[in-house]
Amino acid sequence: MIFWLVWIAAIAAMLALASLIALWSYGRFARRARGPQSQSIPRGDDAPLDLTIAPLEAAHPGLSGAALVIDNRTAFAQRMQSAALARRSIDAMYYIWRDDLTGTLMAQALLEAADRGVRVRLLLDDVNVLGRDPTYLALNSHPRIEVRLFNPIRTREGSIRRGIELVLNLVRYNRRMHAKVWTVDGRVTLIGGRNVGDVYFDAATGRRRNVRDLDMVLAGPILRDAERVFDSYWNDGLALPIAALWKKRRSDLTGFRARLAQHGRSAPARDWRALAAPGDCASLMLDAMRWSDTLRLIADPPEKALGTGRRGWLPAALQPMLNGAKQSLQIMTPYFVPGTDGMRSLVDAAAAGVQVSVVTNTLAVADHVTVHGAYRWYRKRLLAAGVRLYEVRARRPPRPMLHGKAFIVDEVLGFVGSFNFDLRSAFLNTEMGIVFDDPQLLAALQAEFDWCRAPDQAYRLTLEGRFVAWQRDGSELQKLEPGTGATRRTLSFVIGHLPIHRWL
Repeated sequence: MIFWLVWIAAIAAMLALASLIALWSYGRFARRARGPQSQSIPRGDDAPLDLTIAPLEAAHPGLSGAALVIDNRTAFAQRMQSAALARRSIDAMYYIWRDDLTGTLMAQALLEAADRGVRVRLLLDDVNVLGRDPTYLALNSHPRIEVRLFNPIRTREGSIRRGIELVLNLVRYNRRMHAKVWTVDGRVTLIGGRNVGDVYFDAATGRRRNVRDLDMVLAGPILRDAERVFDSYWNDGLALPIAALWKKRRSDLTGFRARLAQHGRSAPARDWRALAAPGDCASLMLDAMRWSDTLRLIADPPEKALGTGRRGWLPAALQPMLNGAKQSLQIMTPYFVPGTDGMRSLVDAAAAGVQVSVVTNTLAVADHVTVHGAYRWYRKRLLAAGVRLYEVRARRPPRPMLHGKAFIVDEVLGFVGSFNFDLRSAFLNTEMGIVFDDPQLLAALQAEFDWCRAPDQAYRLTLEGRFVAWQRDGSELQKLEPGTGATRRTLSFVIGHLPIHRWL
């Protein structure tokens, strides 16, 4: 027995030493591979967006404008149309950028903008780029486009070598950039929960499930904050030029253009491009904007991905708002893993008379069984304390999965962003969002909450003795996870009892 314990300890020590050496080696490489610093391009006065938005800003001096974006197709049109109107710069950072119908169309929009002389900076989290580098290498080969990857794996080819690097660098690679930003000409930006891909814009077909999401389109002084945050990520040592990871591989921009042209001739591509034809900026929802001096952008610093200290982390800004609830607290999140401290805060709020409600997904709808398994560990305790839980139902054809991340405090304070109410967003990923108190914006967000938890959309959870039950609109109680089989329920149950909630 002692012999085996010695061997296990020796292997663990060797792995720890190898991991330290790998982290040291990567740090040396990253310092050499860093790209030159650059800053957001100042606003002008003669580009199409200048001529459209400057008068609105002049009519609301010192105020920032915002509108809530719920419709997925509108969200796609906003990005495409603003790219078509761009004349100086496009700065985009995303956790996911799919190489599908809408993702390819948006990549083409970036290339077309660069052909007009627009500077494009595209910052992508590496966890969803790995294995699809040729597309981004081709974009990066354009003289007006630079692509950087956040916290990338150094080994881009060779599955065995890459697997070894992933294992040895798992602590580092588990920390991701989850924020989403799309800023054009320093005049308009989109911030929220949407990534780039068909499922985020209602373009998914067949068995793929679209998602229901939230963004905010913004104008005015708040854009200076968005630019500052983007620059801090772009110039951080964790954001490396994709070219530095592929020094021996040539990019094929000509072939990429040909592929884009062929893709653009397809009927679906033509239909989707028609949604975003340049015109009077109607899809940008400028007329729907509410102007306020209390809009606030809050964001994690890029160094959160290093796990060093907690100064300036977004949860530190959110917690006082959540704890300040006196009458009601409404939370919307696709992934709900509050942790022991978060659960205690919600239980204490409910005990103090605050009406606490959470809208999330059923197991049948959830795309990560592991995360849902962690969430189920908290359900009974929350329900017993009086917290109201709602889970979005599954239907055929596939009902959109809830993907919006938001909260409303006392009907007077709202938040929309990329922050999931789970331990990964709190401690591992970098996040961003907008805080607001405008009554009309709050009314629009409240309507979204009400729609998502309506009886024909979601189940209300209750406790029946020691067991959780699901009910909608007075129908018969269901005592098993609705719409799921035994395998999925068992996997969820087992994961919920493992001490891994923080890493899911």
